[in-house]
Amino acid sequence: MDSRPDAVLTAAVLAGDIEAFAPLVHRYRDRYARFAVRMLGSRDDAEDVLQSVFLRAFRNLRKCKDPARFHAWLYQIVVNECRSFATRSGRREQRLVRDEAALESIPTPSFADDQGLREELQRALDQLVPEQREAFLLKHVEELEYEEMAGLTGAGVSALKMRVKRACERLREILEEVHHD
Repeated sequence: MDSRPDAVLTAAVLAGDIEAFAPLVHRYRDRYARFAVRMLGSRDDAEDVLQSVFLRAFRNLRKCKDPARFHAWLYQIVVNECRSFATRSGRREQRLVRDEAALESIPTPSFADDQGLREELQRALDQLVPEQREAFLLKHVEELEYEEMAGLTGAGVSALKMRVKRACERLREILEEVHHD
């Protein structure tokens, strides 16, 4: 694994060393794949989006204003490509992952060790509107700060806080209904 910082790798790519882009792809692929699969509901769709993301990032690397924050710039491309793909394919309302095998193939955070809990949370997330699901995933799964989320989504910090709050309230309602039945 190449341990050079993102800024050094991006500078190398811009100087003509196209091989220096491979460590950037390797560094962020799993994290962004996990997000894309959860947003699009399919490993295949997520793979298509990620291919487009990395191609777009490579072609537009000169537009990355702060190479030390390459990850945030790339994440913005991921979020935008997921939205565009969902809109283009008429899947804006599609809910999360239906193919558990696809989700299982992507490294997940340690909180997801309990299969039953993960399935219950997945079903609950499945019922959120897309904007709330996106905000919730960015905040509580990807652990981004609201300012970072605002930069990625184009929404204001207060709007994102409200989306996350409403998502949490709705998830609580859904999970309480499950446990009362």
